[in-house]
Amino acid sequence: MTGRLFAAVCMLLATSAALSSETPRTVIGPTNVDLADGAAALLAGDAEEGVRLTLRGLNGAASERDRHAAWSNLCAGYLMLGKPDDALVYCNRAIDADTDNWRAFSNRAILHIQAARYEDARADIRRAEAISPRARKLGEVKRMLLDKTDPVVPSISVDDGRGRLLTEDPPAENSPAEDLQ
Repeated sequence: MTGRLFAAVCMLLATSAALSSETPRTVIGPTNVDLADGAAALLAGDAEEGVRLTLRGLNGAASERDRHAAWSNLCAGYLMLGKPDDALVYCNRAIDADTDNWRAFSNRAILHIQAARYEDARADIRRAEAISPRARKLGEVKRMLLDKTDPVVPSISVDDGRGRLLTEDPPAENSPAEDLQ
């Protein structure tokens, strides 16, 4: 009886395989090697190779998810290459396709910071934080914005032991420097 059951299962598998238009296969690893290699190159700091491979992978992207990832990675890659206009095109494309893509909002915020569009940067940072409040990358982007909008001015004060504070702040222009002795 077990032999008959085994034969029936084999017959069903053979029939379904014959009726199927696609050959069953198992995929181990990324389905789009160029996109995966492009992302790895970008993470390694090789923006030129990352953009090249990502563009090639985008041409063969089989799913919306792959296209969204490619656009987001191209946004980052062009940002790394110092090509803000190209980066903005892909950031906007990634955001238009997926409004929950916090990385694209984060990258676009960096573009806004570089272009001194600070309110736009704040809006993108807020949106990215709403999507992914614990993303460490957003903290870096917020610090970049603060460095531009509210920079820390170093001021060193030293107590000289006689009740006077000595400072290393540069004297104001057109005013005599005080004698610290």
